[in-house]
Amino acid sequence: MNSSTSSTFPSSFQDDGFITTAAEPWFKVKVQLIQQYFQSFITNISAKVDDIVFVDLFSGSGLYSIGHKKELFAATCLAALQTELPVSKWIFCEHSPENAKALRVRVNKYFRGKNVVIFESKPDQLIDKFRSYVPQSKGSYKVAVFCVVDPFSIDIPFSTIDSLNDLGFSFLIPYNFSLNSKLNYKFYAKEQKERLTKYLGGFHDRFKEVKSNHEFYKQVVRAHQNNMLMLGLNTALSVHKLDSGLMEMPHYYIGFFSKQLSPKVLSHEVLAETHTQLGLF
Repeated sequence: MNSSTSSTFPSSFQDDGFITTAAEPWFKVKVQLIQQYFQSFITNISAKVDDIVFVDLFSGSGLYSIGHKKELFAATCLAALQTELPVSKWIFCEHSPENAKALRVRVNKYFRGKNVVIFESKPDQLIDKFRSYVPQSKGSYKVAVFCVVDPFSIDIPFSTIDSLNDLGFSFLIPYNFSLNSKLNYKFYAKEQKERLTKYLGGFHDRFKEVKSNHEFYKQVVRAHQNNMLMLGLNTALSVHKLDSGLMEMPHYYIGFFSKQLSPKVLSHEVLAETHTQLGLF
């Protein structure tokens, strides 16, 4: 398995004048959790495959900022690049030209030795490129793809997940989207019904009976997980505490979905490392 190494990766980042992605403090913990899932994935899969590919479908600018750039920290894509893990290719997707430009500058500055491809487009427009850029398992040659799906929205059609599943991807999905007194369950079930339908691959009549944001959120996660099961993926959820003004919930879920590994094993390893034990649903 090919791997590039370097000793110059930054442990922290300074303001470089380019755009950053605004975040709340809990995003830092979420990025750490994603890295723990990624580390566990590598640990459990590396002896079984020849190549590992990391895909981030919503990379942003590569840096998060809290306040007016008072605190900067690596987003998922750059945090993954900081690790010395046996990954042969890194694929980042960002449809915003300004974000994509900032991401390219940062990757070229700090991670020039890594095999990184950056696509400036939405994931649903990149299926053909993924077919070309992601090697496929064939015969004795095996590939594993760890795909992070974290748009902080419901702007990822389920049809896109279906297409990527056909390419052998494993998925890590933090179930995060704005959900508060203004952008509430009524907003998603009525004004945003079309978006919600695309996200879930179909609309569920049960949403008409929902009476609270908390109930709506659990219904969305459960429906999405069930649809992932229908794709033949093994699934597991972990639950994590949340303190957010954008997503006014006491906790949120992270789902891992794979045909190559046991998601429950990975979730247990992550929860054991974070000492988090919360009830699901």
